[in-house]
Amino acid sequence: MSIVYDAAARTLTLNTRSSSYQMQIGPLGYLLHTYYGRRAEGDFGALHLPKDVGFSPNPHELAAGRGWSLDTMPQEFSGANAGDFRLHSLKAEREDGAWGADLRYVRHEILPGAYGLEGLPAALDPDGEAETLSVTLRDPALGLEVELLYGVYESRDLITRAARITNTGAGTLRLRKAASACLDLPFGDWDLIHFHGRHAMERQPERVPVLHGVQSIGSQRVESSHQHNPFVILCDRHATQDSGDCYGLMLVYSGSHLTQIERDQMDAVRVVTGIRDEDFTWTLGPGERFDTPQALLCFRHDGLNALSQHYHRFLREALCRSRFSRAPRPVLLNNWEATYFNFDREKILAIAKEAKELGAELFVLDDGWFGKRNDDRSSLGDWFVNEQKLAGGLEPLIRGVKDLGLQFGLWVEPEMVSEDSELYRAHPDWALTVPGRLPSLGRSQLALDLSRPEVSEWIYQTVAGLLRRYEIDYIKWDINRSLTDLYSPALPAGQQGELAHRCTLGIYRVLERLTAEFPQVLFEGCAGGGGRFDAGMLAYFPQIWCSDDTDPIERLTIQRGSSYGYPLSAMGAHVSASPNHQTGRRTPLDTRAVVAMAGGFGYELDPGKLSEEEKERIRAQIARFRRYADLLREGDYYRIGEEEDPADYAAWQVVSRERDESLLSLVLTHPSANPAPLHLRFRGLDPEARYTLRLELFDAYAPEAEIGEERVYTGSALLYAGFTFPRLFGDYPSAQIHLKKIAD
Repeated sequence: MSIVYDAAARTLTLNTRSSSYQMQIGPLGYLLHTYYGRRAEGDFGALHLPKDVGFSPNPHELAAGRGWSLDTMPQEFSGANAGDFRLHSLKAEREDGAWGADLRYVRHEILPGAYGLEGLPAALDPDGEAETLSVTLRDPALGLEVELLYGVYESRDLITRAARITNTGAGTLRLRKAASACLDLPFGDWDLIHFHGRHAMERQPERVPVLHGVQSIGSQRVESSHQHNPFVILCDRHATQDSGDCYGLMLVYSGSHLTQIERDQMDAVRVVTGIRDEDFTWTLGPGERFDTPQALLCFRHDGLNALSQHYHRFLREALCRSRFSRAPRPVLLNNWEATYFNFDREKILAIAKEAKELGAELFVLDDGWFGKRNDDRSSLGDWFVNEQKLAGGLEPLIRGVKDLGLQFGLWVEPEMVSEDSELYRAHPDWALTVPGRLPSLGRSQLALDLSRPEVSEWIYQTVAGLLRRYEIDYIKWDINRSLTDLYSPALPAGQQGELAHRCTLGIYRVLERLTAEFPQVLFEGCAGGGGRFDAGMLAYFPQIWCSDDTDPIERLTIQRGSSYGYPLSAMGAHVSASPNHQTGRRTPLDTRAVVAMAGGFGYELDPGKLSEEEKERIRAQIARFRRYADLLREGDYYRIGEEEDPADYAAWQVVSRERDESLLSLVLTHPSANPAPLHLRFRGLDPEARYTLRLELFDAYAPEAEIGEERVYTGSALLYAGFTFPRLFGDYPSAQIHLKKIAD
């Protein structure tokens, strides 16, 4: 069993293949966190010696000893206003204003399978291996019970956590904070890796020391945001991509979130993650309960690459519900950067015809096909065809695309509304606005109030109606603003603090129904690019448009940062035109393809403007991607080189789970005169095996004998001695090395 209860030691231990997580029922029933790290046997309670620390109070029942304080002991789920001054996980308030949480152990239960959460996505149990630990804590003074839920996936080296909070009293309770997980690390010297950014520059990795005090990572935008991703890593100060202790905490949530990291007076570190508590409240009547979002915890002792690989596999195989999560996906061409709003049926069909001739399998019609949509100032909410552009509606266009042998995809943004729309004129109260104040606009639009059941039902019926009426194979689901003016006339005054979370529950409710009803449709998420790139969305969308920034050199950092937690298969990535429409940078066509292959591969350009030579190169790119598609989707990903290195290149490698095939990709970002040799060591290979190595160089000078020829290397030679590239120079040249194991 992966969950073990030792009655004598009063410990509960969760074992995965390579990690152990232990808690202990301590004095007075406080649930203490004793250990999380490399798999080990024993009672770890003795690691945490009681000590008298000045101004750290003691529980009343233990006051005579003065050596035991909640303020210095590691907690499994920290309370508030009860003697622990560090970050708290739960804060509840009674009707008389008394607040806090003093949580004591009541019972536990070990159950087979994975647990579910009300209205929230949670990990599945695809292999039938999961076990669940339920631990109930109680605060009798508040009339409050907290059920801590732990899902243990032994072979996947991953533990899930969530909390279920129930009002067991006779009066009303108001939650002021309800975190998903608390993790105390009493010993060690840690760095924090988090992923900040902005629109078109998402998930920039930043590694900083964990300092004394509190460091906070979060979003109050009612979306996980371009600015701060709901995923953090704590790693040993000396950890590298391939060595050292690393802890990951990933929130399965797409709304306003907060992760706080505190290094306290005794150098212990506490991490608390969950729904952002600022402006959050939740009212619980007698008998009512509240489920927090799930958190995914992973520990690895062998570096950041191994941590990432475990998250990648788990998200693909145990979280995402879509059959496309592990299935081949079509190479697409999207018309947005080719036409923007300026198109008609003839222009679209001409682009689709060229796309088919290039080898694309899916054509996607982006923004501008509905209402009177000729710019971004109108028509969101009016999901009927703009027949001034598409005479006869969507049917003849879809038929024309299908007759070419292509699948058809459609862009929608159903969570938003334009003031200039029939929907807004009919239902102005459906938009989020504060009474008596003009609302702020984002991309000239307002957000619909998804806390209202009638609004989420309207969105579901609208999108379902499109999918029932038309033969649509793919939906690009966009949202192009953060939410402001948070007020809903459908909620009483005392519950306005519930609005943000209720909106997030509303979109989950819609996606749960749509993806279940239309499993044959490939859904791709988008939020102005990567503004809602999180595990909550990946439960429904097997891929998410990684960023609106399609410049391949900018994408190198965005995709590398994303790779710390999220698989390549989740990253929508396209080859766009050069010069890039956002940066003006000119980059080689094949380098753009090498970068886009580290994601869901496609094109976003006008093929009619390409030369014949460029078209031939695109045909070759698509053929190359198809050869490597299974490897790129299912293989183990390695970042080559450290983030802090002053490298003039970006490199990454994907290795099959069987270690019989690998693809290493490289882009030279800063060519220099008289350069030092460019030398890399491979990762993940079988050192005992022999591999054929085929090097392809793109837009780079090298002797002809080096290009495309196969050589034989041992795995140990490539792992330990490495490989030296021929000289590369030019504007952003790139290379790919394909390895294939030679059968014995």
